Amino acid sequence: MTALKFIRAIDQVSYWSGKAASWLIVALTFVVSIEVFKRYILNAPTAWIFDFNSMLYGTLFMMCGAYTLALAGHVRADFVYIYMKPRGQASLDLILYFLFFMPGILGLIYAGYDYAALSWRIGEHSTVTAEGPPVYHFKTVIPVAGALVMLQGLAEITRCLMTIRSGAWPARLEDVEEIDVIETQLSRSAYIDEESRRQAMEGAHAIDEAARHRSVIDDTDRQSKTP
Repeated sequence: MTALKFIRAIDQVSYWSGKAASWLIVALTFVVSIEVFKRYILNAPTAWIFDFNSMLYGTLFMMCGAYTLALAGHVRADFVYIYMKPRGQASLDLILYFLFFMPGILGLIYAGYDYAALSWRIGEHSTVTAEGPPVYHFKTVIPVAGALVMLQGLAEITRCLMTIRSGAWPARLEDVEEIDVIETQLSRSAYIDEESRRQAMEGAHAIDEAARHRSVIDDTDRQSKTP
């Protein structure tokens, strides 16, 4: 298996695990809506619903970590990073992956496994609310999510090594992003002329692509696009 195929395979695992976990937001919305109806209309609140909401949201948050990493969606210091060449970006990322990412995620997996194993062993239930639901299945999400993020981290390290060697970032998976929504809104606006719309989207795409390992913003290029 080539390095690029290795990256693509792991990207797909992260992508589809995140897509699957994202449906939990539908379940969370449904549960909250039902509880609001029961609490304020029927005056019959559910004691364990707070715990269940936390479990759903926590699972959603944890299981989408690898997906976000695959799309380079995590927060970074863009005000410095976007002005570096791809090799400089990759070198910095590689150092930070080994210095912080690997120890942190390994610690998460190790501690999360013990945390979940103990919870299963004692049949743990929540003590936050009355009639607390079981939480051992929820705590199992911690090591599972950590393993997915670690797997994606290996793909990111491979991506960095490829970039240091070639001088260009390998393409990432594409998905609907906030900038796509902005572009749709601008295209439908009757108060912005075509030239202003074009300049705004060119600048927004340049910043977005640089932040996501697809290009680098150059000072002279930015100045040439400034009206």
